[in-house]
Amino acid sequence: MLVLPVPLVTALVLGFLILRVLTVEARPPVVIVFLSACAMQSLIVALLQYYGLSLLHPVQPVTATLIPVLAWLTFQTAFLRPIKPARDSLHLLVPGFTIFCILFAPATIDIILPAIFILYGGMIIYVLKSGGDALPLARLEAGRQSQWLWTGIAVSLLLSALSDSLIAAAFLSERPEWAQLIISIFTSAALLAVGLLSVSPNAFGELEEEEPQRPAPSPVPEEGDRDILERLDRLLADERLYLEPSLTLARLARRLQMPAKQLSAALNRATGENISRYINRFRIDHACERLSAGDNVTTAMLESGFNTKSNFNREFLRVTGRSPSAWVKSAGTA
Repeated sequence: MLVLPVPLVTALVLGFLILRVLTVEARPPVVIVFLSACAMQSLIVALLQYYGLSLLHPVQPVTATLIPVLAWLTFQTAFLRPIKPARDSLHLLVPGFTIFCILFAPATIDIILPAIFILYGGMIIYVLKSGGDALPLARLEAGRQSQWLWTGIAVSLLLSALSDSLIAAAFLSERPEWAQLIISIFTSAALLAVGLLSVSPNAFGELEEEEPQRPAPSPVPEEGDRDILERLDRLLADERLYLEPSLTLARLARRLQMPAKQLSAALNRATGENISRYINRFRIDHACERLSAGDNVTTAMLESGFNTKSNFNREFLRVTGRSPSAWVKSAGTA
């Protein structure tokens, strides 16, 4: 009976995800590179730990450090800004530094490797904690799902750091047999979670061209906030952009010819809501119109800019105080 080690199974699953992204789903090229790095790392772990290819031992730490770097670049492309080679290629210094340590200070690898995973996992969590409006390329229709997905990826990076520390402790305690168990449980689970989460529909926003650099806006007085809100309302009323599921904060800001942060801050001060909740009010109002016109719930949802029923039901309840079906019943008896 053929038995495959867990890391090899993980590599095969990630390989299938890569083929799916290449043939079915439109994703930024960095996603393919990211998934390929995860698959390659799983394969290297399997060949080294289960098939005794010791020649790969110095390679494993280098390929491992590519994963948090590519996770950060993928996250950045998904929600913050497009990749700029002149700027983002500096992150490749991380695996370069790992090679330097392997050659000249191999004893430091057990410390440096977890630190790199913690650094990049922490960077993603730091950005996410600022809220949805800190992600200008995120699709507003996705709500907080994008943040949850990438929080899962960041946690997976932190778990990888924990597994590296546990593996090092296993060898230091002269219990190398523990290393395979740790790898099977922690490393494979973390790599698989990263791969699965990174191909989820709401793990990415819309690919948009990078906006030119603008000076940071000065504090906007209260009247300025109202003016911005009026301009936003006119734009939404005239062009009904809220009906597009791919709508992003960055796109709205470009149409209003202002930085995304300025639009987000003005809206928050004027209404106390973030851009996603504000846009969803327009969408729910439109859904109510469609339901009153006789559309079923699914049709009203899709025609109002929502792609997922969970987001639609949650926002409908928040705005109207009722579920869509309850609203339809009450409207029919009114």
